[in-house]
Amino acid sequence: MPSQSILVIDDEKDIQKLLQYNLEKEGYKVWSALSGEEGLEAARLKKPDLVILDLMLPGMDGLEVCRLLRSAHETQTIPVIMLTAKGSEVDQVVGLELGASDYISKPFSVKVLTARIKNIFRGRSPKLLATDVIRDGDFVIDRERMMFTVKGKPVLLTKLEFRILSFLMENKGRVFSRDKLLSGAWEGEAFVVDRTVDVHVKSIRCKLGKYRDKIETVRGSGYRFAES
Repeated sequence: MPSQSILVIDDEKDIQKLLQYNLEKEGYKVWSALSGEEGLEAARLKKPDLVILDLMLPGMDGLEVCRLLRSAHETQTIPVIMLTAKGSEVDQVVGLELGASDYISKPFSVKVLTARIKNIFRGRSPKLLATDVIRDGDFVIDRERMMFTVKGKPVLLTKLEFRILSFLMENKGRVFSRDKLLSGAWEGEAFVVDRTVDVHVKSIRCKLGKYRDKIETVRGSGYRFAES
């Protein structure tokens, strides 16, 4: 049985009860919060293994909660599933750009949500965090510590950004299509929009600043990490 913990941040008590009942049946420990502020505090204190986050919350909305979770050292690697009545592609892309791991629209299937949760936890298994260090000039990826540095200075990446950069760096010079990157870097996790890879590559490039050209777009083929 699973031993992971899940924090549900949703202002609808019926949704909370539904999720708590079904997730506890699967063996997960479940905590609940009714607002973004309460959810942030719970995430910092309890450090759950996953957060299910409603986008439309009173006061602080889900996007701001996700941004703050990603900007805080103690919560930056916690995967987030956004659960919301907003289902447009723009909303999904914004959520992914902020570091959400997945996005599910209401009304939702509990079975589908549970499958997405299992996929995320499967992707976080220890076997994926190899103990080696990948180096390329001023770039250093420490996969055991999940840390990326440029000239010794840490660059904050989401879990998915870290994976895709690690995959490209350890295969530098090789071109990977979006499907290959999904297979190699995401390890089969489910996503809901075709632009997932492009969104995360764009975000990585932004964080690399003047080194953004290290990730090259090969028109019609995909992406590669430039050889030094």
